[in-house]
Amino acid sequence: MTATLSTVEPARPAVEVERVQRRTLAVLTVSQILGSFAGVAGTSVGVLLAATLAGTAVSGLAQSVVTVGQGLLAVPLSRLMERRGRRAGLVVGYAIGAGGAALAVLAAGLRSAPVLLVGLLLFGGANAGLYLTRYAAADLAPPANRARHVAFILWVATLGAVLGPNLAATTDGVAHRAGLAPYTGPFLAALVGLGLGAAVLAVLLRPDPLLLARAVRGPVDAGPGDRPSAGGLRTALRDIRASARARLGVAALVAGNASMMAVMAMTPAYIGHFGHSHDETLRIVGVTIGAHVIGMYAFSPLLGWLADRAWLGDGRRAVILGGLGLLLAACAVTGTAGHDAARLALGLGLVGLGWSATIVAGSTMLTEAVAPDRRPAVQGVGDLLMTLAAAGAGLLAGVITAWSSFPTLTAMVAVSLLPVVALGLRPHRG
Repeated sequence: MTATLSTVEPARPAVEVERVQRRTLAVLTVSQILGSFAGVAGTSVGVLLAATLAGTAVSGLAQSVVTVGQGLLAVPLSRLMERRGRRAGLVVGYAIGAGGAALAVLAAGLRSAPVLLVGLLLFGGANAGLYLTRYAAADLAPPANRARHVAFILWVATLGAVLGPNLAATTDGVAHRAGLAPYTGPFLAALVGLGLGAAVLAVLLRPDPLLLARAVRGPVDAGPGDRPSAGGLRTALRDIRASARARLGVAALVAGNASMMAVMAMTPAYIGHFGHSHDETLRIVGVTIGAHVIGMYAFSPLLGWLADRAWLGDGRRAVILGGLGLLLAACAVTGTAGHDAARLALGLGLVGLGWSATIVAGSTMLTEAVAPDRRPAVQGVGDLLMTLAAAGAGLLAGVITAWSSFPTLTAMVAVSLLPVVALGLRPHRG
């Protein structure tokens, strides 16, 4: 059987565990704000810096390099967490990201595109750490509140995500007055933010939530994953295959992230063919992407609350299915919107909301599918798969749109979601 909402992780006074969890959430909140500010500030300018150094072709590669770095670093960081705890893995992820930011600054000074791409690849380590933070919030959370704690950490990231791009011009101006190359300011800010975030985690994330969860959990009925293991990619994949809930959790992460990336990546280009003026096009893109970001993060606490509701039966699965339904609705709205900017904004908002539902509930379900001693490896593989799926979806989206049209793309995304819907509707016994 698989761990469910009724699973109890006892062995230490509940009041003490609750106190540690409150402290853990506070520390993760501070580090997440610092890290998400840094990640968005640096990544949003990386494309511009790459274009300055090597032209438009390389600028398109810049964002992909960050995504690939995030996916590739998710597994080793998770394996480090499995051996040493959440604190070690998150600190190393932030530190790698800070090193990437430093290389980006160096690349701007040397006017070297290869150095920049290496820096952006390492910068993906910060994003990997930011996403893995949601699992640290789940380690000590009581099952009845676990999805809400995961959702809260995702919601907190919006504070940094909103501040980062808006402060890019200010930080770059400061760097320019200091005699540094253009576009280095946001990366310097990222370096500072990630360094501070790593320091906060290293000093204050004590006791380590994952190590404490292992110590207090007692006998947990967590199925095939409830055994000590040396970890590793193959073992984690075997654990996922052995648990129906783990399979659905990973499928939700992959489907939500890939479909979001496919639709979002091509919407600005689609709007660009409307024939509007440059300023009007930017305004429509801004409104549309703004609606998308609101959908991604603003309602995550509500979705976490719903995923924890016992009256929904299996709240995790109900929210995953609801998220898939929202993504299907989003494909229908965006695919038939034509040149209606309001409908496109609505569609992108639904894409963000569907993504949020699948990430919150899928992450929680995946966490509960295996015991604490196996969670980090399985979670790392889940994040690797969802990140690589998004990268592949972004690439295929451009090919499909160039070959046919944006409505064709949305129709194909909708069709690709149907097997995951069928998986979610299938009764799960393990």
